[in-house]
Amino acid sequence: MSEKQKPGVTGGWLVAPAMVWLALFALAPLVFLVTVSFWTASMFGLTSSFSLQSYAALAGDSIYIRVLGNTVKIAVITTALSLLVSYPIALFLASLKGKRKMLFVILLFLPFWTSYVVRTFVWMPILGRSGLINATLMSMGAIDRPLDNLVFNEGAVYLGLVYVYTLYMTLPIYLALDKLDPALIEAANDLGASAWQTFRKIILPLTLPAVWSGCTMVFLLCCGAFVTPRLLGGPSSQMFGNIISSQFLDAGNWPLGAALSVVLMVVVMLSLYLASRRFGFQSLFMGRH
Repeated sequence: MSEKQKPGVTGGWLVAPAMVWLALFALAPLVFLVTVSFWTASMFGLTSSFSLQSYAALAGDSIYIRVLGNTVKIAVITTALSLLVSYPIALFLASLKGKRKMLFVILLFLPFWTSYVVRTFVWMPILGRSGLINATLMSMGAIDRPLDNLVFNEGAVYLGLVYVYTLYMTLPIYLALDKLDPALIEAANDLGASAWQTFRKIILPLTLPAVWSGCTMVFLLCCGAFVTPRLLGGPSSQMFGNIISSQFLDAGNWPLGAALSVVLMVVVMLSLYLASRRFGFQSLFMGRH
């Protein structure tokens, strides 16, 4: 074997563990999920014979389509709200220097060092009938009795989702802003550009790939969310993930749960494909052109 061939062989062996890991823990579960979606469930357990029963049940019940549409709507609105919240935070962090920047970055990460469930559940004693907001308003004399519409509705779901997924939007935008060349902004100021013109023509275009990357991450996570809508949402605010989890955990209908999961994956992949055609695959997943 020549010396020129050795690096290639070595590189192949280095990649092999990663490929095996992906095959076992990424590809194989997906193949199994798709396979189970064509099985049937009965009181005696699962039958591995091929059947389209689960997909027929899904197509024959309009509630699944309605909940799927509601899930996509909630994911899109949550993504937009997260962007409105995260961009100012990222601008603020990028404007800081030294120890102050380190302190506020740590404060940004601090809530995410706890469990997702805990971060969602913490809104219950804040928004609940006897929670912090109602107690504060009543002590101030602003209301005579506790408000009942602060939780168990779609608004509470948006609040919870934006809170738990803010980091995934803020971090890529902050990293892009932190890498901006200050000379570009100084040049714009020297040429008489206003703060809005500088943001619109320099800062926003240069950070747009990071924005698409953050939006992609938040949208994907929201489409699969089920803990937040289950804890904070009402019956009309349940998402597709709640139906999937109920089929697996409560009803024991694994084929239908798998079929619902496949449909959700197809919808998400189609959305990503359409977005990648408009903005580019690298912009969506790597935050660059």
